[in-house]
Amino acid sequence: MPVAVAAGRAGERLPRTETLRRSADYLRCYRRGRRVGGALARLHYARNSLGHARLGITASRKVGNAVVRNRLKRRVREIFRRWPERRSVPAVDVVVHLFPSAGPSGFPEFRDEILGLFERLVRREGGEGRARR
Repeated sequence: MPVAVAAGRAGERLPRTETLRRSADYLRCYRRGRRVGGALARLHYARNSLGHARLGITASRKVGNAVVRNRLKRRVREIFRRWPERRSVPAVDVVVHLFPSAGPSGFPEFRDEILGLFERLVRREGGEGRARR
């Protein structure tokens, strides 16, 4: 029975193809990409040639201990995964860099900030079917 539960949950995860895993991809976003910032986080993003968006998350030890950092990373992944407009995000690599102020923030405030940053990204870069500015 536990195998069926695990298999059912696998469909709800953010696919590995939609996550950044190489440090070179993170560095490209930081060095050559554009930025959108807020009070709790900053998005660094750069176009990719894959045809879909990929997400990466960074949080320094200033954000909090390992428990806090991992909780915030899980929240960012879940916010991105459940975001209804996720498929309209252009083909970009996005790195969400969390600020120390994100650690003590409540979930509703954090979610609103992250969603607002994603929406600003889509407006700047133009989503699917939109003309690029």
